[in-house]
Amino acid sequence: MAKRDTNQIIARKADKAVAARKFKPLRRAVKIPVWGDLSIRLGAALFLIFFVVMIHWFDRGGLRDSVDGEVSFLDIVYFTMISITTTGFGDIAPVTDRARLVEAVIVTPIRFLVFFIFVGTAYNFIIKRSWEKWRMARIQEKLSGHVVVLGYGVSGSESVEELIERGTEASKIVVVDPSEDRLAQAEKLGVNVLAGDATRDETLAAVRVSEAQSVLVSAGRDDTSILITLTVRHLAPNVPISVVVRADDNELLARQAGANNVINPVRFTGLLLAGSAKGAHIADYLADLASVTGRVQLIERVVRDEECGATIGDLTSGGRGLRIYRNGRAIGFWEDECKSLQPGDVIVEIVPTENGSTSGDGHS
Repeated sequence: MAKRDTNQIIARKADKAVAARKFKPLRRAVKIPVWGDLSIRLGAALFLIFFVVMIHWFDRGGLRDSVDGEVSFLDIVYFTMISITTTGFGDIAPVTDRARLVEAVIVTPIRFLVFFIFVGTAYNFIIKRSWEKWRMARIQEKLSGHVVVLGYGVSGSESVEELIERGTEASKIVVVDPSEDRLAQAEKLGVNVLAGDATRDETLAAVRVSEAQSVLVSAGRDDTSILITLTVRHLAPNVPISVVVRADDNELLARQAGANNVINPVRFTGLLLAGSAKGAHIADYLADLASVTGRVQLIERVVRDEECGATIGDLTSGGRGLRIYRNGRAIGFWEDECKSLQPGDVIVEIVPTENGSTSGDGHS
């Protein structure tokens, strides 16, 4: 099974290398899509022009056509357009005081408003967007210490929202997904997005994956997620990679591909179900630990200098130490090695959140 999946991954990688697809440049969230903004501007301009046409039509008695002496509806449309565009050929002109007052008080302000709409449209779609594209290219070149989320499905979207809840700046998160609909949802959170294939070297290079703080992979399919992991590890040998897989026999493949953390949501759900069968509050506590909105939070950090030599029960953070990782080995709080913390140890501890500290931490 593992050998067959590996062969499939290699074959897919070769196919991707042959059929390269150009990705779209990095972009920042916008409140209104391009087509919506353009439609609003054009609609406003057309409404104002129609309004002026109606004014001229109802007041056509105050206009004089020097050509044939009659002012038809076509003449009104013609006069409105040359009036708004300030062309003014003089063949049709207001001759009564009321018509001239209408031109001065109503039509002239509308003329300026339509002018500003078209100028603003040109600025927004030519100057501003070109500037924004250039600016985002500069940001893209300087990306460093950011979090790259490859795949914005259910797991990917939840992880982005949780990262923001935990204090990660949205500008330090880059989401890569081939679906424009999913990226539109991601843009609403203010994160950077890129439409492209995360299995492509060019796509990952565009988001500077080698300079990332960490990479989260959730492509929706195990084979695709493992292929992405292989590509990321090739470009970024030292960047931590977390990947979601759903089949137990693919967890080993994901680790062999270079993943530091392999998460199986199906297995985790089973643990919650089993825990609930053994106690009414176990599942609630595990969910509490997993989310920043709970009263307690499970965190991982490097031991501080002032904690070296102390026990795992005497952490300066005030948290409850559960285990340490030393030289790649997990050591529980009950083991003798946890009685003296050493430089380089990685501590996993439970700390109260703001919700827990304000109301009392009944869980821990």
